[in-house]
Amino acid sequence: MQHQCETENCKNTATLQCPVCLKMGIQGSYFCGQDCFKSSWKGHKVIHLLAKGKEDKNVYNPWPYYTFTGKLRPFPQSEKRPVPERIPRPDYADHKEGRSKSEESLRGNTTIKILDDEEKEGMRVACRLGREVLDEAARVCDVGVTTDEIDRIVHEACIERECYPSPLNYYNFPKSCCTSVNEVICHGIPDMRPLEDGDLCNVDVTVYHRGFHGDLNETFFVGNVKEQHKKLVQVTHEALMKAIAIVKPGERYREIGNVIQKHVHAHGFSVVKSYCGHGIHRLFHTAPNVPHYAKNNAVGVMKPGHCFTIEPMISEGSWRDVSWPDDWTAVTADGLFSAQFEQTLLVTETGCDILTLRRNSNGQPHFMDKL
Repeated sequence: MQHQCETENCKNTATLQCPVCLKMGIQGSYFCGQDCFKSSWKGHKVIHLLAKGKEDKNVYNPWPYYTFTGKLRPFPQSEKRPVPERIPRPDYADHKEGRSKSEESLRGNTTIKILDDEEKEGMRVACRLGREVLDEAARVCDVGVTTDEIDRIVHEACIERECYPSPLNYYNFPKSCCTSVNEVICHGIPDMRPLEDGDLCNVDVTVYHRGFHGDLNETFFVGNVKEQHKKLVQVTHEALMKAIAIVKPGERYREIGNVIQKHVHAHGFSVVKSYCGHGIHRLFHTAPNVPHYAKNNAVGVMKPGHCFTIEPMISEGSWRDVSWPDDWTAVTADGLFSAQFEQTLLVTETGCDILTLRRNSNGQPHFMDKL
């Protein structure tokens, strides 16, 4: 089939197609040669702009009037993944609103439970399994992989270990783990966005096994990460480890925030104040609250048998956060990157055991494998 040049007043046979139109899938746009193509460019490129506008309208945007603080955008999500009936589940798993009646009954109670030997063993097992699940996520966290795929890996790894993925349906959270990318501080919902070169991706895993929750998270490098973001991740992990170092009987919970903020501020970063560590055992979240910022009002003194998390969220810029309209995704107010690490700890007679510590690489987090 012969085509006629689209340049005004040119009737020549055309075989040259506009490369931009080809890329965008626009039909037609034939020219007889480079001279006609160049002379027509000013008027012709309007077609590209019109087509681009049509494309933009088809981009997934569940909140057209929301102003994002950074570059990250939500992508479509897959369906909620089922958990086999044979796997024991927490009280909120099948609740229509995902409410945990056992947690709500103790809301406002600052009494910190002291675990007995059986409960300590239950926590050790749950935390070991949680670590195995997070290590599976670390194995696939890479450029081009969607956070939904990470969620699938986490979900299936939980099922294989006879665990219920604790985040699933917790106050209607729709997925089996949290994936917080770049400016997302915490509670990011896995979706179809492929991870990009230079991203930071935090994966937060909690498993429920035979009545106990094991909770941990790590921030991973995706591809070639900028040095400033590597430093953010490294300082965040250092702050966590400095806080863990003071955990022992007789220490006040409020001191954890003093240690973390001192280290973080020395490197020019800030501590998010809206979210804190928490007690954990048969309940996903319970006393004590463990703030990560200085001069906080945390209640309580550590005793052998206490079990809780420390999970500092550290930002490049402002410590302030805002939430996406999904009511879960917390992002930095200025759109700059954030990082987080979390471990579950059991206070012993002389210090503490890190129940969720990585079992190889001398216990170091995965990002250190890429330094």
